Amino acid sequence: MRSPEVILKNLGDKAKDKSYQFKRLYRNLYNPEMYLLAYQKIASSEGSMTAGTDGNTLDGISMARVNRIIASLKDHSYQPQPAKRKYIAKKNSRKKRPLGIPSTDDKLVQEVVRVMLEAIYEPGFSVHSHGFRPNRSCHTCLTEVKRTFTGVKWFVEGDIKGCFDNIDHHILISIVRRRITDESFIELLWKFLRAGYLENWEYNTTYSGTPQGSGVSPILANIYLSELDAFVEKLKSEYDRQDSYRKPQKEYSQTLALAHYWEKKRKTAVEQGDEAEVQRAKGRVDELYAKLRSIPCFPAIDPTFKKIQYVRYADDFIIGVIGPKADAEIIKGELRAFLHDKLNLTLSEEKTKITHSAELVRFLGYDLTVSRSQDYSRDKNGNLKRHWNGQVKLYLPHEKWFNKLLEYRAMYIKKCPDGKEIWKPTYRGKLINMPDAQIVSKFNSEIRGLYNYYRLAVNVSVLNSFYRIMRGSLFKTFGCKYRTTYKHIKVKYVRNGIPLWIVAILGRLGVVVITFVLILTVYGRFFKIFTYIAIAPIPLSTFAGEPTQNVGRSFLKSFAGACLQGAIIVVACVIFSLYATSQPSVDAGASALSMAWSYMEGLILNMLILTATVKASDHVVREMMGL
Repeated sequence: MRSPEVILKNLGDKAKDKSYQFKRLYRNLYNPEMYLLAYQKIASSEGSMTAGTDGNTLDGISMARVNRIIASLKDHSYQPQPAKRKYIAKKNSRKKRPLGIPSTDDKLVQEVVRVMLEAIYEPGFSVHSHGFRPNRSCHTCLTEVKRTFTGVKWFVEGDIKGCFDNIDHHILISIVRRRITDESFIELLWKFLRAGYLENWEYNTTYSGTPQGSGVSPILANIYLSELDAFVEKLKSEYDRQDSYRKPQKEYSQTLALAHYWEKKRKTAVEQGDEAEVQRAKGRVDELYAKLRSIPCFPAIDPTFKKIQYVRYADDFIIGVIGPKADAEIIKGELRAFLHDKLNLTLSEEKTKITHSAELVRFLGYDLTVSRSQDYSRDKNGNLKRHWNGQVKLYLPHEKWFNKLLEYRAMYIKKCPDGKEIWKPTYRGKLINMPDAQIVSKFNSEIRGLYNYYRLAVNVSVLNSFYRIMRGSLFKTFGCKYRTTYKHIKVKYVRNGIPLWIVAILGRLGVVVITFVLILTVYGRFFKIFTYIAIAPIPLSTFAGEPTQNVGRSFLKSFAGACLQGAIIVVACVIFSLYATSQPSVDAGASALSMAWSYMEGLILNMLILTATVKASDHVVREMMGL
């Protein structure tokens, strides 16, 4: 049997031919190695050990179980079990999102189907689609917005009402049939779509939608919504209008031409030695260039230049329009009609808005806007340019990190008589019974998680306030756990008034400097030894009239000696680097300065040992090789 890697590679290679139709996919489900690959992919994911409707978990998988699944697929008796429905809270909403938890056997089969569908459809997906795709994420989507939405005038915020719950099964299968004509495989997809779900131990049939939580749901949703991507691409090709050269507005062109005229007059006056005329022309040039910096180069609405940009993440998409608002209204109407007529989906009128790019637009948790800044900076040639004008800026919304603090119950708000609010950290009672290391890890993961997602924001520094409150909450949590004061806990984590993280940074800086000096010393020594031992004998022996045989023997002996000493140096450097990169031991009763000094003592001692080793090896090699 072929390995899963070979199977998926062949599928991907054939998928590059858009006219190719896959006729024998179902037989790949008979390969036991495909299920082992599926197990590896889903075993490490969060929630993989959750029991489904059969009560089994993924850790109880065995080859006998895999063979039983394959046998049921061969005789077409395999029937997916209804998913166990669970509701999870939606962000910023009182509504809850339904989540289907399939049985363990269904998880494996769905994962095998998913990787095959991914190999077939991934090469043909739009470059503007970023949801549920390998090597793509919210960050790649937002980065594309920053890169391609420069200068847009209007945003069309797209939101499809209940997208995953309203996907039409018949339309989805008709889209799949364009590439896959294997009826057994199509029948299996139908079984997954119509498996239904259990809610309060009552069976419910599914007539539309792809259940969230199912392994095949994301890829099927992308296949379905790729029709929307193709429609917007076609719309873009019809709408985009750009002349070979975008003409600047008349006032800007006239002012620039006048500035060039006075620049020529200034150069002529310099050649003629007319100082008064030079000063007059220079003043006029400066005045005109100052005026240029206050005039937009291109008109706000240019009928010869129209563009739309588009990105999509799952069922959320945004379109940027360079053109009048009327065009944005037309585009929104065409989107609504296409979704309704072709995909049987509804565009949410409440959430699908047309917003001017000067205002803030919420997309994937970020606030987007287009900068109108007239500030200048110099380019690499020293010319002043408005680099920020028209660029997309991403901002971290205030309520995102504020609500996180309330969600974690890490702070409380104190009301002052004058109406002001004071935010104060507080302890987290649910964490008190955890081990200390687990408490610290919990706080760190929450801080890192928020920062890692919003690291693209230009105002990400506001998370310093989030960090300070979380740090105070950590100290108060420990204070509550050990029934002591905030001050006592803070002193426990601070030595001699110096926070331990500062000591760590200084220690690392010292290690880097000493290691850099050591590397220069060692490699300088090695280069000197090599040139002295290996290279020098050739010209010296030749000039002395020695036979060629002696010269070759001398060179080989010298080269062997240099290599031997080089090996000794490399081993010594490895030993030193292992020590230098090791974490210093922390003594709860010692001060930060004493811990740092103890670590530096060991570092210096190892450096001296290394230097002595290099010098000793130099002497030993010379004696051994007779050099």
